[in-house]
Amino acid sequence: VQLQASGGGLVQPGGSLRLSCVASGSQFIFDTLAWYRWGPGNQRELVATISPHENTNYADSVRGRFTISRDNAKNTMYLQMNSLKSEDTAIYHCNLQNRIRGVPGSYWGQGTLVTVSS
Repeated sequence: VQLQASGGGLVQPGGSLRLSCVASGSQFIFDTLAWYRWGPGNQRELVATISPHENTNYADSVRGRFTISRDNAKNTMYLQMNSLKSEDTAIYHCNLQNRIRGVPGSYWGQGTLVTVSS
């Protein structure tokens, strides 16, 4: 399973970015997807998850500003980030969790840097 994330960059406070993550090598439609981030303190934070049935969950720090979504036809997950704050600066990684023949797997993209600064 391979994940390729993109969409990071430099944005001013209050701005928006959309991250994308394309998956290959997994059935995708049955997989649980997530975005994590590592901030300047190098602490991992679970940002958002989306289930195969498109149930979503968000960290309190991003709820109401970020939206996770998936396009099963394109094997792609997204993270729409609005009203960005300086504390959203981090490396964002996409994550895919699947289960093949009962064996759970967890896979990571390479990370994309988001910098929120004026």
